[in-house]
Amino acid sequence: MKDLARIFRALADETRLQMLALILHAGELCVCDCMQVLDIGQSKASRHLRYLANVGLLDDRRQGAWVYYRVSSGLDAGRGVVVDAVQRLLPRERI
Repeated sequence: MKDLARIFRALADETRLQMLALILHAGELCVCDCMQVLDIGQSKASRHLRYLANVGLLDDRRQGAWVYYRVSSGLDAGRGVVVDAVQRLLPRERI
């Protein structure tokens, strides 16, 4: 139950929800993409993306100085249902 609460706390933040929406739409984004689209600083973008990764919703990969994030390939059933629900609820237009 605590694990599920952590996931919903992560998605209760508008910035993190926007980031997840962007990644669901694009497939994979680097921190700089989120910074540009959401008009936020690098520290804030990195912190929020790391939060989503820590609750198991995102995976990351490093390529040189860049860090790219995508929806986790190892989502368990609960996380998968949450991500699917978020994707279905998102507006079809770009954020």
